[in-house]
Amino acid sequence: MEFLLGNPYSTPVGQCIERATDGGLQNEDWTLNMEICDIINETDEGPKDAMRALKKRLSGNKNYREVMLALTVLETCVKNCGHRFHVQVANRDFIDGVLVKIISPKANPPTIVQDKVLSLIQAWADAFRSSPDLTGVVHIYEELKRKGVEFPMADLDALSPIHTPQRVGKKYIHSLFWVHFFLVLGCINVCLQSCFNSS
Repeated sequence: MEFLLGNPYSTPVGQCIERATDGGLQNEDWTLNMEICDIINETDEGPKDAMRALKKRLSGNKNYREVMLALTVLETCVKNCGHRFHVQVANRDFIDGVLVKIISPKANPPTIVQDKVLSLIQAWADAFRSSPDLTGVVHIYEELKRKGVEFPMADLDALSPIHTPQRVGKKYIHSLFWVHFFLVLGCINVCLQSCFNSS
C-alpha cells in the first residue's frame, strides 16, 4: 500500500517527523515538534500525512530511541492539534495495529517504552471518552484492562489538557493586523477632521 501513497517522509510534515524522530538526536527537538503541530493544524493533509510518517517510524522499529522520540512527537501533537488529528490517533486500527503491537510480549520492548505507550492509551481513553468518534482508544483501553494489563500510575504530564485551543494561523494574524491598522487610521482621520472643523 505504501508504494501507492509514496514515501511517508516525502511530505513536508513527514520530513519534519523523520528529523524529529532520528535516533541520532540527543534530546527532543521541541522547536521541530511544534513546527509539526503547526503543519498539522494549518494544512488539509497534515493530520493524515503525519500519521503515515508516525506509523512508519513506530511499526516494527527495534530502535527504541526512535520509538520514544516518535511517541513524544505523537503525544505533543495530540496535546496541540485539533479534532482532525485526534480522529487519526484514536482510530482503533492505529491504537491496536501500531501502539499495542509495540508493547506485545513478542516485541519485548524496554519497560520505559511499554510504560509510555500504556500511559498514552490511558490518558487518551480518559480524554476522549465523551467523544463518540474518538472512542476506538477507549475500547482498546478497556479490552487491555480486562486482559489484566497493568497501566502505570498516571503522571501529571500525561494529564495536562489534550483539547488545547487551536493555534492562530499566520494568515489570520496578518489579516488582523491590517484590520487594526485601518481602524486606527480611521480614528486618526476622524480626530483630524474634528480638530480642523472646531478651529
